[in-house]
Amino acid sequence: MIKIQMPSLLERVMPRTVALLVASLLGACASTTPQQDLSPGTDRNSLPRNWAQGPNHAAATAPASGFADAANPAEKAHPLLQDSLQPGVAIDLNEARASADLWVRLRSGFAMPELDNDGVRRAEVWYSSRPDYVQRMTERGGRYLYHVIEEVEKRGMPTELALLPFVESAFNPQAMSTAKASGMWQFVPATGRDFALKQNIFRDDRRDVLASTRAALDYLERLNKMFGGDWQLALAAYNWGQGNVQKAINRNKSAGLQTDYDNLKIPDETRYYLPKLQAVKNIVLAPQKFGLSLPAMSNHPYFLSVTLDRDIDVDLAARLAGMKVDEFKQFNPQMNKPVMLAAGSNQMLLPYDNAKSFADGLAAHRGPLASWTAWTVTQTMSPATAAKQVGMDEALLREINMIPPRMLVKQGSTLLVPRAAHRIEDVSEHMAENASINLAADTPPLRRVSYKAGKGDTVESMASRYRVSSAQVAEWNKVSVKSSFKPGQTVVMYQAFATKRLAMAKQSNAAGKPATAAKATPNGKANSKPNGTRTVAAKSGGGGLTSGTAVHQMSKR
Repeated sequence: MIKIQMPSLLERVMPRTVALLVASLLGACASTTPQQDLSPGTDRNSLPRNWAQGPNHAAATAPASGFADAANPAEKAHPLLQDSLQPGVAIDLNEARASADLWVRLRSGFAMPELDNDGVRRAEVWYSSRPDYVQRMTERGGRYLYHVIEEVEKRGMPTELALLPFVESAFNPQAMSTAKASGMWQFVPATGRDFALKQNIFRDDRRDVLASTRAALDYLERLNKMFGGDWQLALAAYNWGQGNVQKAINRNKSAGLQTDYDNLKIPDETRYYLPKLQAVKNIVLAPQKFGLSLPAMSNHPYFLSVTLDRDIDVDLAARLAGMKVDEFKQFNPQMNKPVMLAAGSNQMLLPYDNAKSFADGLAAHRGPLASWTAWTVTQTMSPATAAKQVGMDEALLREINMIPPRMLVKQGSTLLVPRAAHRIEDVSEHMAENASINLAADTPPLRRVSYKAGKGDTVESMASRYRVSSAQVAEWNKVSVKSSFKPGQTVVMYQAFATKRLAMAKQSNAAGKPATAAKATPNGKANSKPNGTRTVAAKSGGGGLTSGTAVHQMSKR
């Protein structure tokens, strides 16, 4: 099992221990062909063949005790490698299985009912008319497809499900839909939380390759069980929602109709969902039939899972691994901030060659691993004040913590700030798992003002008159934005507390007379001489939207 441990503080001052770390990695995954130097035509999905070429190379399996013994140069190379995601399973690159075509393995597990309808034909035409798109999609999917197939097969599921990310996101783990669905399996926030996908200011596990795959297959298994083993209904529910599919089934039952996928009344998007999957399946079965070609994929892992026990900057980790930051993020897309936390997502994925480069670079690195840490705001303050306290440029603090203009940072919020002499500890597990940032509008406090509606008053007219939005008036009065008010009905508005006199607005009453202003009294009430169509009262506003304070929970990106 290849397991690269990030060094502790003690290990970083112990050269021999670091040397053992490097020796172990050299023994497990030595390579003389850096990945970043591969030409565009090179099969980047294949492991370097020199990893298993016998005693002239350093490929050897680490002993069960952990790291190889650097003091034993007589240790001979071994052709077997261990994948850290499959403990105890040896990978022999000389075996026929490892060099077999992954597409063949995928095809052999197809087990879902075939679809043959106009939707399938339409999807086939769409994909076949975009060969460049299909090429990019399948090459990108090649990074993750072996792992997905492994997980699908472990559960005894049909391997068509491994093709679902092609339909959902074109196998892009950083994809984000207009409905806020994220990751290659396209989880919306609520469903992601239901399946233990953490979403906070530091990371979004909906984009995590390993975590999202586990969650998606958990969800699909649940849906399949819920709908009696019918994968077509399960997939329709994955796209449309299990409650919607169940309601459609119940409607058909009540009407005496069949309840299978073909007979349900479902939205066009969901009706087209399974045909798209069938079209991708047909292309995988016979790409030449559609004038397409699929990139070669070998039947072995593409990446290693590297364990972290110290916080590390993303750009430093990428540099040590010999990768560009954008490429590094293709394997570790869940990070929301420029630092990876050992107490949060305590692993990173690296291609085999780059795992070796990472360990070499780590051993040679002198200096801190992380330049960022987390800081809890002790009291509500402006970003300018927060930046001054941590010795940081305000613009950078706003940018890295995604703080919009004219907002305050509320007490208890977590900000990412530079490490300093008095802030050198790694981020705690509690903070890594629960950090959030709460913002409040940096505006004067508002006071509540009550009016009596006149004839013909509506939410829209009141909003226009007092220069606020219709949505605000509707929210304050618990009505819809299209609502009208009855004459004499109390209408709640909020206006700036700092204003000495309540804002005046010309309002016609039933008799066409203008409104009369009211002055607030010390007890919060207002004396007024209404014109017979309304009364005015004022008091200090409370919290939440009704006080004009906007609370913004930042849980992703």
